[in-house]
Amino acid sequence: MGDLDGRVAVITGAARGLGRCHALQLAEQGARIVINDLGGAADGKGRDEDPARSVCEEIKAMGGEAVPHFGDVADWNDAKSLIQTAIDEFGEFNILVNNAGFLRDSTLFNMSEEDFDSVVRVHLKGHFCPMRHAAQYWREQFKAKGQIYGRLISTASESYLFCPPGQPNYSAAKAGIVTLTMGAAQLLRKYGVTANVFVPRARTRMTDSGPVAAMFAKPEEGFDAFAPENTSPLIGYLASPRAERVSGHVFVVWNREVKVVSRPGYEEIFESDAQWNTDSLHHALGPFFEKREPVTDGYTVPAM
Repeated sequence: MGDLDGRVAVITGAARGLGRCHALQLAEQGARIVINDLGGAADGKGRDEDPARSVCEEIKAMGGEAVPHFGDVADWNDAKSLIQTAIDEFGEFNILVNNAGFLRDSTLFNMSEEDFDSVVRVHLKGHFCPMRHAAQYWREQFKAKGQIYGRLISTASESYLFCPPGQPNYSAAKAGIVTLTMGAAQLLRKYGVTANVFVPRARTRMTDSGPVAAMFAKPEEGFDAFAPENTSPLIGYLASPRAERVSGHVFVVWNREVKVVSRPGYEEIFESDAQWNTDSLHHALGPFFEKREPVTDGYTVPAM
């Protein structure tokens, strides 16, 4: 018996990497799973149904239940179909793990409109559409039953915190995911639904190339700090009944470490007895910023 027996989970981008690990984690806890994946490449191009079907077979071999879904999570109707698939196949829907996405890195100098739009679409709109249909279902169930079980887990990235100059599309989308989920946490709490943001630092197709690829390389021996399997137990915990009081938080997870990200706050407050003008602003703000170096060094990987 697992703590998710009888629960039904939808996981987007679940055919490979982190999504596959999350699916196996929740299946081990007893959840029945809808495996959503287009089967595209790391840049989102192409389609292949085999990877999603393969994960379903893995789960069935474990004694679990899973069905595939091949819709586009950033398409309104496909996302609606995704949630409905869970309900039609298993008679219930409880857990949404938004994970689907891809990269098209470039700087502001070189990024095309299509590369910006496509990445923001798959990540941010690809979170919004399933979230929107899930929220509607949960509210309707609450009105009908008075009590429900709902868990919403979004996937962001430390790029939203450190803003690498080569990822203006990805960083912006991930920041949007955080704020979208924090709003959902406030809205859905009265219905018994929790909403949190999961920020993994793991080896995936997205980290296989580029300036951070060497850091994420698999070690020849010893503990594999960046194995995606290290992160999925947090998904299992947040999806579980034991996390019923955990909502509206952002977690960074990697290696053997979990960090809870502090909420944004004010660093300093400046007040004036009179209406501000450029001189008074410089008199107040100048000394403060003279002590600080401009942020010009790009992405710095945080201390391990």
